[in-house]
Amino acid sequence: MTQTDYRRSEHHEFLDASRGAMADENLQRVLGKLGETLGRKNREAWAAFPASDAMRARARAIKDATLADLDKHLETLEASVLARGGHVHWAPDAASACAHVVDIVRQHKAAKVVKSKSMTTEEIHLNAALQAAGVEPIETDLGEFIIQLLGHRPSHIVGPALHLSKREVAETLSEHAGRQLPEDATELARYARAQLRDHFATAQVGVTGVNFAVAETGTIVLITNEGNGRLTTTLPRVHVAIMGMEKVIPKLADLPVFLQVLARAATGQKLSVYTNLCTGPRRPGEVD
Repeated sequence: MTQTDYRRSEHHEFLDASRGAMADENLQRVLGKLGETLGRKNREAWAAFPASDAMRARARAIKDATLADLDKHLETLEASVLARGGHVHWAPDAASACAHVVDIVRQHKAAKVVKSKSMTTEEIHLNAALQAAGVEPIETDLGEFIIQLLGHRPSHIVGPALHLSKREVAETLSEHAGRQLPEDATELARYARAQLRDHFATAQVGVTGVNFAVAETGTIVLITNEGNGRLTTTLPRVHVAIMGMEKVIPKLADLPVFLQVLARAATGQKLSVYTNLCTGPRRPGEVD
C-alpha cells in the first residue's frame, strides 16, 4: 500500500466510524455526560491555580523556542541518549517506525510485548505490525486493554474506552474471564490488574510512548495515572520508546512547567499520579 493509499484508507475509516458513532444514541449520551464532567474538572483545576495564565504562557514560549531550533535540540537529544547507553532510530514514516520496532523485538527473540498507552503507536498501527510478525502485543493501560479485547480503536486521547458503559466493560471482561464478573468498577479493575501482572512478569520487551524527551539529559518522561508505564519500562529487559519530534524539550528545568500544565489540561488534576524519568539503562554501580 502506498502512502497515498494509506491516508485514503484512514480517511474512509474515520468517516465510516464517525457516521456510526453519531447515530449511536447510547454512545452520544455517555460521551455527553463525560464531556461535561471533564470540562468541569478542567475549569475547576485552572481556576484553583493562580499562576495558570503565566504557566501556560511559559509552556508555549518554551515550545515555540524549541520548534524554532528543532534540529539542534533533536541532535542534542540523540547525543545525550547515546552517551547514556541508549540507541536512537530515526523513522521517516509509520512503516519505517514499525519495522524498527519489529527488528528490535526479533533481535531479542521476544514472543510478547507489553505496551503503555501511546497514541503514536495507534497512529502507526504498531500492534498490527507486531501481530504480522508473530508477536503478541498486550495493552496495559486499563482502557486500552479493554478496547483491545473488543478490537476497537481509542475513542479519546486521554480515555481510550470513554465510549463504553460500565455494563459493556463488565460484559467484555466477563467474556475474557470465562465467568460472570460483577458490574463493579473496583472488582473489574482488580481482575484486569491480575491479568496484566502476569503479562508484565513474562514479557521480554516493553513499548511506551513519550510525554516529554529532555535533550539536555536524554531523559524520557512518562506520565500515567495507573503505574503501568513504570512496570512496562522496568520489568521487561528491553524498553522501546516511540515519540514524535515535537515531544523534545531543551532542559530538565523546563519539565516542571509542563507537568503542571499537562495534568490540569488533560484530566483536571493538579499533578498526574506517576511521573517516570528514564535516563538510559542501568549502569555499573547503580542499584536500579
